[in-house]
Amino acid sequence: MDPHLLRTFVTVVRTGSFSAAAAELGYTQAAVSQQIASLENDLKITLLHRRPVGTTEAGARLLEHAGPILLRLQAARSEIVRMSGTARARLRVGASPLASAYIAEPLARARGAHPRVEAAVRVMGRAEVDVAVAAGDLDIGLVDGIAAPNDPLRLADTVPLAAVAVAERPLVLVLPRAHPLASRPGVDLNDLVDALWLDVPDVAVPLPALRQATGSRDGFPASLTCEGGDLPFLLALVAAGHGLAVLPPGLASGAGLAEVPVRAPRIVHRTELLHSRAADPATAAFVDALT
Repeated sequence: MDPHLLRTFVTVVRTGSFSAAAAELGYTQAAVSQQIASLENDLKITLLHRRPVGTTEAGARLLEHAGPILLRLQAARSEIVRMSGTARARLRVGASPLASAYIAEPLARARGAHPRVEAAVRVMGRAEVDVAVAAGDLDIGLVDGIAAPNDPLRLADTVPLAAVAVAERPLVLVLPRAHPLASRPGVDLNDLVDALWLDVPDVAVPLPALRQATGSRDGFPASLTCEGGDLPFLLALVAAGHGLAVLPPGLASGAGLAEVPVRAPRIVHRTELLHSRAADPATAAFVDALT
């Protein structure tokens, strides 16, 4: 299976259109159709329904394999280019919103040691960070999430990355000061599976993670879903009574909110640093400064 054909196949599925895939890849629509036909001829099975465009059962299964295969190939190219010394002198750092707090000081140290390096920072969704580092779009990634104490975060294991723990902090329930739970010394999240929650997955602890931690398949209903956003916006939503959220402590101080420690289940907020095992000097300087 030619990787170019796999890439075309993935693009057609993602865009839902042969013409849109052709425009994105810089091919003609006829060329895209020919590439899909070549892939189907190679595998001796139909992968896509044409009108409307959608995967067959075999196509859906191939799609599960194609993403990790293409990511692994891109990661291999990026790592070998880095080892060859032909990569540009630049330092691209990406982080999820809460993990971005750990960027400033080590970035200053890295830029001081390598003043000619072109530095750039990108704040992005949690699920995007490890993939971007593996693909070589980022040199450094900082990502946060919840885990059992001293356990690593569950990240995509498609590509080997160096992962280093940066911090582990307890968790708190953030809620308005007038809320009946605000005066409690601690809470058990298992008792709050039927409360109304804010679904702001790139800032607060994602609701699926809370369900997994408590073993509640249908608990933690979302009263409001928000794509993107930042910490001040999340706190404003909590203060206005739109729902509850779980965060590391100290972030809601001065916002008219209460923080109640999470006593159970035994989970912590963890931040990890991710980078390729073939690190250039500026990346190595950032890693040394942070760890």
